Amino acid sequence: MKLSDLSYDCFRADPALASLHWPDDVLEQFLFDHGDNAAFVYDYGSINLHEVRWRLETIPAADFIGMPTGASDAGCIESYAENPVHWSKVRRPEVGRHWEEHGTWLRPPLLIDRRLLTTADSGLQVLEGRTRVGVLRGRLRQQLRVAPAHQAWVGRRCP
Repeated sequence: MKLSDLSYDCFRADPALASLHWPDDVLEQFLFDHGDNAAFVYDYGSINLHEVRWRLETIPAADFIGMPTGASDAGCIESYAENPVHWSKVRRPEVGRHWEEHGTWLRPPLLIDRRLLTTADSGLQVLEGRTRVGVLRGRLRQQLRVAPAHQAWVGRRCP
């Protein structure tokens, strides 16, 4: 096996993944990037992937202020929010530029309807994109440029 055999293109060619009918961006951020992360699997391993449908939605900036993430990463969004300029500058140069020019992220994060985890819960939860959401929160607090709404992939239970 070669390192090139482990590419995302090879990963997404798996027939089991094709049966999910998920957008490529969601497959990559969720399953390819985190599918073997034990803490991530602990937080989200109970979700029946075939019951989730993803849509790109526009979410008001204010909705991200108290949005939680998985228990294994509790507190990390607030950690990123403490220094939003730093966390956008340590990424590729276009990430920081995009925040400055547009007040939002380049790549939509992944959010899930919390009822996928526990039917008694409600609202959305940050599945992937904790740094992005932390930068957004920090920029809001520091009164830096922030768009009024942001694109995010939202996973909800199939009807």
